[in-house]
Formats: sequence, C-alpha cells, structure tokens
Amino acid sequence: MHIPTGPLSVPITLLLMLSIGSLTTAQPTHKPVTDPTPAQSSLTEAQILTISPKANTCDNAPAEGECATAATAAKYTAQSFDQYKVTSKAEQAALVSLMAFESGDFKYNKNHFPGVAGQGTRNMQSPTFNKKYASSIPALADQLPSVSDSPADLLDLLRGNETYDFGSGAWFLTTQCTSDVRSALQKGDEAGWKRYISECVGTTVTDDRKAYWSRAVDALGV
Repeated sequence: MHIPTGPLSVPITLLLMLSIGSLTTAQPTHKPVTDPTPAQSSLTEAQILTISPKANTCDNAPAEGECATAATAAKYTAQSFDQYKVTSKAEQAALVSLMAFESGDFKYNKNHFPGVAGQGTRNMQSPTFNKKYASSIPALADQLPSVSDSPADLLDLLRGNETYDFGSGAWFLTTQCTSDVRSALQKGDEAGWKRYISECVGTTVTDDRKAYWSRAVDALGV
C-alpha cells in the first residue's frame, strides 16, 4: 500500500498519530460540567406526628402488617413528592393530610370498613385507580398479568412495596386531577383544598378531614 508523505518525507499517518498522542496526554483546560444533585423534598417525622399524632407507634396496631410509623411515612411520602414532582407545599400538605386521614393515622393500607376488595394503599384508592396506578409502574409490568383480574391480589402487590404504597397519592394528584384543581390547591387556602377533595378525590369535606388538613398546613408552613 502506498503511504502518502508530507514535504519532509515524514508519513502523514505518523504525523497524525503524534498529534493525537499529544492531545490525549495534555491536561484539560477546564473540568467537565456536571448537573447538580436535584434537591430532595423534606418531610420529617416530627411534621408527620404534628399532623397525625397517633402515628407515633405501631404497638398493638389493629391490622397486622399494615401499620407504618411516622418515620416510615415521612421517608416514603417525601420520596413520592420527588418522584412525581410535587413541589408545592400546599399540595404536599393536602396529600399528607389525605393519606393520614384515609389510612387511620397510617394504621391501615387496605379498606376494612365496609371491606371493599382491592381498595387500599395509603390514600385508599379504589380498585379502578389502583389498576391504572400499577400499570404506570414499569417495574411491575411482568407481574401485572397474573393479578390484573384480581383487585385484591393487585392491591397486595402495591402494598408489598412501601414506595408504591406511599406513592399512590402523589401519582393520583399529578395524573388524575385537572390543572384547574391543582392551581386552586396550590394557593394554599381552604377553598382550593375543598375543590381538591370534592372535585378530584370525589368525597365529602368533613370537620375531621379538615382538622388533618389544618394541622398539615401548619406543620409544612403553607
């Protein structure tokens, strides 16, 4: 094979090799830019206890295997805020208060009264929404075919993982509530919260439910 040469009869390929070698051994002029670590939502055990004082212990819990302490609730609820990008303090307060109320201070994650099969997770989602929620989780894709026809078994699949169990409320807010409801909720006032409860969650505002929300608003500094 003929090798082209330069004006000094040095093979051009050799010049290229020397040039590349000098580039690889030279010091970089600046450090590569890396993205900063995303800020994580902050939710403490103390805040949960302010909202839900009875979540201080799981001793003598009424339903075996369902109770979660305030520390566990804080960890996995904050994780759900990050996963579903719930950054508004007003929305966070609404979610925590809903979960604390619906789960009986985090003592339950399955409907016992009246006992609707398949209703559960920490915000006590209906079987229909639990199926939609499970279908949105890529890691469950292989397991869904075997439980998709059994609401109770599908619920057990979600309850068996604390990330999924505590993530349902944030998933529901960000995927099932309208932008108008969310905008109203983000204002942090009672009117917006009532719209969230009645128009999105689809239930009645009561004094007991409101008490949880009021404590959550104070605890999270809305």
